[in-house]
Amino acid sequence: MDAYLQSLAETSGLSVEQVTQNLMDSLGGIPLGRMALPEEIAELVGFLVSPKASYITGVNYIIDGGSNPSL
Repeated sequence: MDAYLQSLAETSGLSVEQVTQNLMDSLGGIPLGRMALPEEIAELVGFLVSPKASYITGVNYIIDGGSNPSL
């Protein structure tokens, strides 16, 4: 993602921060105000492959900072 945002910034003449904000705005905003860190995704993946999650089946986890409201 970092390389993608850097490439967009270079081609558009904007800063990486501006490109990032434009991308978040185009998605309708992210309630937590930032993109996820790779470690935050890895924590869920680590849990799901661990014995602690051995009884979990057929579930979709959405890690999007609250962009898609759900119950």
